Amino acid sequence: MTLIIDPQTGGIAGNMIIGALVDLGANPKELKEIMESVTSQFGKVKVSFNKVNKCGIDSTYCNVELLSENKHIHYKDLISKIDNLELDEKVKETSKNIFKRIAIAESKVHGENLDEIHFHEVGASDAVADVIGSVYGFYSLNLDKEEVIGLPVALGGGRIKTAHGILPVPAPAVLEILKDINCIGGPVESELATPTGCAIYAELCSEFKKFIPQCKTSKIAYGAGKKDFDFPNVLRVIKTKEITESDRIDVIETNIDHLTGEEIGYLFDKLLDEGASDVSVTPIIMKKNRQGILLKVIANRSKRNHLIDVMFKEIGTLGIRISPNLHRGIAKREFIKKSVEINGNIFDVTFKVAYVNGEIISGRPEYEDLLKIANKTDIPLIEVKKIVGNYDD
Repeated sequence: MTLIIDPQTGGIAGNMIIGALVDLGANPKELKEIMESVTSQFGKVKVSFNKVNKCGIDSTYCNVELLSENKHIHYKDLISKIDNLELDEKVKETSKNIFKRIAIAESKVHGENLDEIHFHEVGASDAVADVIGSVYGFYSLNLDKEEVIGLPVALGGGRIKTAHGILPVPAPAVLEILKDINCIGGPVESELATPTGCAIYAELCSEFKKFIPQCKTSKIAYGAGKKDFDFPNVLRVIKTKEITESDRIDVIETNIDHLTGEEIGYLFDKLLDEGASDVSVTPIIMKKNRQGILLKVIANRSKRNHLIDVMFKEIGTLGIRISPNLHRGIAKREFIKKSVEINGNIFDVTFKVAYVNGEIISGRPEYEDLLKIANKTDIPLIEVKKIVGNYDD
């Protein structure tokens, strides 16, 4: 399954993302409780969800109402408070990544150090509600298991009143956050893309495309914006059954002969954490018969430049080879949960199921689920794997 985020008409904002996720199936009651709870350290908010019609499009509107003064906050203090929230670590880490994107953009625009930056254009309570609500809803639907494609962002136009006076639309921070991502000016003299919405979008998407790729649509959801125009002010989210069976990737390579085994292991994990699709290390013989390794990184195009920056910084290498736009054949993939009984206990196991021409060719259980069962039952991991078996067993 692939998720497509489409902000081509109405732009994007945090509450629009949340509304679209609720329209897609996220639990509104659960999201309301989470969003109102996590903002208690920053200022009280009241969250509500309503069905609205935007120029003929039935959509879900997420309203975040401020019940107390919305205070600005320093980036480092905000991160510290998020660390102390009682939330799943994945939700907290992704939320912190989003705020880091905003902070980096603000620091570049205003010429301040990252640790000293405070958010000028996003208040604390509503921004935290938007970010954590979006991320929580995203993970609640298991969308982190899927490919997420972002289409070009409608930015709006004109001018806007800010803490720094009158500025052009899009705001400077929005342009920084969306650097190297396709954007569209207009179609109205109003701000359509907010820094918070753009940062969430940039963090959640694994790839950016100009057009919707070949796919089979299974569900379409709409999140409504606050403003009314002569066009639908909505964010469209498309859930697909199947994506085309070919893909384009970039292969990034470099030879290394100066790192220890521990340092190579660190680099391997670092590149995966930073967005690499795959990383491999192959022993090689270099000039003057020196032993070394060939580091090969497979990346989606949207992640390529970032991963190259990481490699230069971490390795100190003098050269990196790039083979762009290579084609790879890919099987259709789905993540399907099954219940498995072990020693009288029921466990949910996620299977990664692959199809070719409609036939299952692979249905392996996810390692993380097997590990949880092994730790809870004290059964060796290899035995748990045998008991669980494959999806079609």
